[in-house]
Amino acid sequence: MTKMACVLEPPLRMSVLSEVTASSRHYVDRLFDPDPQKVLQGVIDMKNAVIGNNKQKANLIVLGAVPRLLYLLQQETSGLEMRTECVVVLGSLSMGTENNVKSLLDCRIIPALLQGLLAADIRFIEACLRCLRTIFTSPVTPVELLYTDAVVIPHLMMLLSRSLRSQEYICQIFAHCCKAPDHQTILFNHGVVQNIAHLLTSVSYKVRMQALKCFSVLAFDNPQVSMTLVNVLVCGELLPQIFVKMLQRDKPIEMQLTAAKCLTYMCRAGSIRTDDNCIVLKTLPCLVRMCNKERLLEERVEGAETLAYLIEPDVELQRIASITDHLISMLADYFKYPSSVSAITDIKRIIEAEHMMDRIVNGLSETSVKVRLAAVRCLHSLSRSVQQLRTSFQDHAVWKPLMKVLQNAPDDILVVASSTLCNLLLEFSPSKEPILESGAIELLCSLTLSENPALRVNGIWALMNMAFQADQKIKSDILRGLSTEQLFRLLSDSDVNVLMKTLGLLRNLLSTRPHIDQIMSTHGKQIMQAVTFILEGEHNIEVKEQTLCILANIADGTTAKDLIMTNDDILQKIKYYVGHSNLKLQLAAMFCIANLTWNEEEGSQERQDKLREIGIVDILHKLSQSTDPNLCDKAKTALQQYFA
Repeated sequence: MTKMACVLEPPLRMSVLSEVTASSRHYVDRLFDPDPQKVLQGVIDMKNAVIGNNKQKANLIVLGAVPRLLYLLQQETSGLEMRTECVVVLGSLSMGTENNVKSLLDCRIIPALLQGLLAADIRFIEACLRCLRTIFTSPVTPVELLYTDAVVIPHLMMLLSRSLRSQEYICQIFAHCCKAPDHQTILFNHGVVQNIAHLLTSVSYKVRMQALKCFSVLAFDNPQVSMTLVNVLVCGELLPQIFVKMLQRDKPIEMQLTAAKCLTYMCRAGSIRTDDNCIVLKTLPCLVRMCNKERLLEERVEGAETLAYLIEPDVELQRIASITDHLISMLADYFKYPSSVSAITDIKRIIEAEHMMDRIVNGLSETSVKVRLAAVRCLHSLSRSVQQLRTSFQDHAVWKPLMKVLQNAPDDILVVASSTLCNLLLEFSPSKEPILESGAIELLCSLTLSENPALRVNGIWALMNMAFQADQKIKSDILRGLSTEQLFRLLSDSDVNVLMKTLGLLRNLLSTRPHIDQIMSTHGKQIMQAVTFILEGEHNIEVKEQTLCILANIADGTTAKDLIMTNDDILQKIKYYVGHSNLKLQLAAMFCIANLTWNEEEGSQERQDKLREIGIVDILHKLSQSTDPNLCDKAKTALQQYFA
C-alpha cells in the first residue's frame, strides 16, 4: 500500500501549476451554484481568468467547463446576460490551442451557437458570431459544418443588416469557409454577391476588408461568379473600379493585395481581358510592388504567388512584368531565404544568425526607458520557451544584465524583468544556479516589500520557484532573508495573488521530511498561528485548500506532526474541513488525516486513537460511501490504517 501524500506540483509559470488547476476547478464548481447571480459572477470571473492564459483555458476544458457553459447558454431561463457571458467565455476558450477547439467541437458547440443566432438581442448575436468566427477560422474545424443545415446561410445573409460587427464576422466566416466550388455555388445561389457588395463602401475598414476577402475566394477559378462581379454596381460604380481604387499606394498593404487577387482571379476566369488597363496598368504593377525587398516576407511571397498566377497563361503579361520595376532582380533575392523554415527553426535562425539576443541584451542598458522596456519584454517572451532557457539564455548569460536591470529601474520595467526572472528560476533552467549564487534572494525579498502588488507577486513567485526541490541551505537563506515578520505580513496581504504565492512558497519550503522537521522546529509556532488565522478567515476555497495542503506537508514530518497533534484547535479544523461540503477542501483535509494515521510510523497508534476520540473515524466511515470515487477511495485507505 502506498502512503498518501500531499503532492507538490512543480510551480511553473508556463507549465503545470497545481494552484492554477485548483483555481480552475473552483471556477467550474461555481457554475453549478443554485444561486443564478453567483453562477453569473462565476462566469464573469472565469472570463477574466482565461484572457491570454492558455493553461487556464486547457484546465477548464479538462475539468468539464464547456458542457456546463453550453447548457447555461441554451437555457432561456439563464437570462440574457448569463447567456451572453457564457458565449464570451466559450469564444475565449476557442482562442487557445487547436486541442481546445477540438474539445469544443466534440461538445457540439457549433449547433448551440447557430441556435443562438435566432435570438433577438444584437449583443448576444454578435457574441455568438464572434465565437463562430473564431472556431470556423481554426484549421481543425471542418468547414462543411457551415453548410450542414440549409437554413444557416440564408439566416446569416439576413443578419448582415443588423450591425457592423455582424457584417465583419459573417464575411470572415464566409471567406474562410468557401474552400471548394460547391461552397462558392451555395453562397452565390443565396445572393452573397448582392448582400455583401455594398459592404465594400462601409465606414468600417474591418468590414470592407472582410467583404473584399469574400469576393477574392468567391471569384477564384469561378467564371460564373466572376462574370457576375464585373457587372455589379455599388454606389454608381462597377465593382472592378472599386477594386482598382483599393490598389492605390495609400491603402493598407493587406487591402492592396486582396484587391489585386480579386482582379487577378476575375481576369483568369475570363471576365476581364488581359490587356485591360485595370490589369496592365494597375493590378500587375501593384503585385510587382509587393515583391519589393522592403515588404514583409509574407507580403512578398503572397505578391509573387498572385503575380505568377496572373501572368502564367499570357506571354505579353510576362514580358511586361519582366521589365517592370526590376522584378527579375527582386525575385532573385527570394533564393536567399531557406526553402523550408518551421516556426521554431525560424526563431532560432533569427536569434542566432541575426545576433538578435545580443541586440536585445544591449537594449537593456539603453538610456531610453522605452527601449529598455521593449528589450525586457522580448526577453520575457523568449523566456517562456524551454529551449531558449537552455540555449540562448545560457549562452549569453542573460541573467547578469537582467539582475542589473532589477537593481534600479522604473516599476513598469521591474514588473516585466522580475516576471522574466521567475522563468529563469525554474528547475530546468541552467541560469538558476548562477542566479542563486549572485545574491538574488536579497533582491527578491526586497521586491516583496514593494507597494506595487505586481512586484510583490513576482518577488514571492520567484522565491517559490527558487525553493522548489531546493537544498536546506537555500531554504534557510530564503527564510532568513524574508524574515518571519515579512512572511506573515505577506500571508495577510490584501492581494489574493500575493497570498496564494506565499502559501506556495511555504509548501515548497515544507517539503521532504528533514526540511519539514528543521523548519518547524524553528518556525513552527508562527506557522501554526498563520495556518489557524487563514483557516478561520474569510478566504476563498483555493486559499484554504493551499493552507490545508501545507498542514498535510507538516503532518508528513517525523517530529513536525506533533505540532498538529498537540493543537486541539487545528485538529478540530481538520475535522471540520474533512466533513465540508466542498470536495477540494475535503480531499486536502483527507491528506492531513492520512499522514497522521499512517500505521508504519512511530506513534501512529496514539495519533489514531486521538483522531478516533474527536470523531474523525465516524466521518471516514461516512465518506467511504461517498459518490465521489476519489474521496471514497482515500477514506477507505485511511480507515485501513486502523485495521492493518
